[in-house]
Amino acid sequence: MFQNYTKEFAYNLKLSYPVILGMLGHTFVAFADNIMVGQLGTAELAAVSLGNSFVFIAMSLGIGFSTAITPLVAEADGAKDQLAGKSALKHGLVLCTILGLSLFGLILLAKPLMHHMQQPPEVVELALPYLDLVAFSLVPLIIFQAFKQFSEGLSETKYPMYATILANVVNITLNYLLIFGSFGFPKMGIVGAAVGTLASRVIMVAYIWYLLKRKKKFESYVTNFNFRSIEKKVMNKIISLGFPSALQMFFEVAIFTAAIWLSGVLGKNAQAANQIALNLSSMTFMVGMGLSVAAMVRVGNQKGLRNYRELKRIAESIFFLTLILEIAFAAIFLIGRNWFPTIYLDVDDIVNQADNTEVIIIAAKLLLVAAFFQISDGLQVVVLGALRGLQDVKIPTFFTFIAYWLIGFPISYYLGLHTSLESTGIWIGLLSGLTASALLLYLRFNYLTKKLITQ
Repeated sequence: MFQNYTKEFAYNLKLSYPVILGMLGHTFVAFADNIMVGQLGTAELAAVSLGNSFVFIAMSLGIGFSTAITPLVAEADGAKDQLAGKSALKHGLVLCTILGLSLFGLILLAKPLMHHMQQPPEVVELALPYLDLVAFSLVPLIIFQAFKQFSEGLSETKYPMYATILANVVNITLNYLLIFGSFGFPKMGIVGAAVGTLASRVIMVAYIWYLLKRKKKFESYVTNFNFRSIEKKVMNKIISLGFPSALQMFFEVAIFTAAIWLSGVLGKNAQAANQIALNLSSMTFMVGMGLSVAAMVRVGNQKGLRNYRELKRIAESIFFLTLILEIAFAAIFLIGRNWFPTIYLDVDDIVNQADNTEVIIIAAKLLLVAAFFQISDGLQVVVLGALRGLQDVKIPTFFTFIAYWLIGFPISYYLGLHTSLESTGIWIGLLSGLTASALLLYLRFNYLTKKLITQ
């Protein structure tokens, strides 16, 4: 029976590993940012966390929306309809550009909120100039997402990975030069990290377009766009898939952002510890994200072929592979929970020794909870990918809202701010929300596929 599933593992990994590496690249840059900024002090680390919390919310809407392109391209590819694939990319690019500019504007309008969030004043002062540049970098990032989702829809997951790797090299190099003022460059502190992020994202868009244009398979898709002929039907189709997908991602990212803000209420050390645990967890989450793309593409292809029995078997093989990998990550977190936080801070810094020690102790407790939520987090994102492949987005959006905001957030709020659990309580709430989400989404997938097979 297991062989039914395990024989798909090799192809699933082949399809998802470039996505995983690309996603890990983004997270690795955040990891490098955090380590470099952490050398400046815990207030700077908390400021990057606070600034990014605004950007992550907007980014979740942009990335979530762009995922609508993948199932449409995958279905067109399964049905051998090249025109439909090109149309999905063209209309997706228009919508992603408009969305990127709108989200940048919204962040600028939301900036004054920082002064009313009970965050440490020195943290807010550092975060504001950082936020301006990182918010603008959302425009190229969301345009890149349109190309990325299109490429993945054609089962070509390597090109976005190459573009991401180049962007990471640019980002880390500029960070090193501009945060610390190395080799005669100006010493800009955390604003230098923001400049690195913006420059690398502009280069990432230019490079993925160049890569796709050079390949014969893609050339006709990515050149000679006629942006004057925009079809309302295609726009509506992308919006009807993209808007609920954006909300799904928003509900999840927003609860993690709420965790950053709740931690800020507990103080800068709790916020810095939360940032460390969140950064480590997001690395393993990228494996789930990569497998989620494999689920979306393969389910989309089988939907195009109308082979529903095979669709269910392939999707379940990806769920099973995710479970095995996430259990392995949980074990690594349990074993290394006391050592991992020490990577982020200068443990020999005598002046900040008390702060750094407290951050390490809090972060180790959070990683204990994070070990278990790896499993739920990986499974819920992969099942969500399979449901997007089926182009089922409305009811899963409702489920994610229930899981994160009616179950997870109240637990985080109560245990974090009204019990002695504090930071650990915030993370127990996150674990509860993710577990509820995984369960509800799997029940939905099971129900839909059984219905398709028996119809």
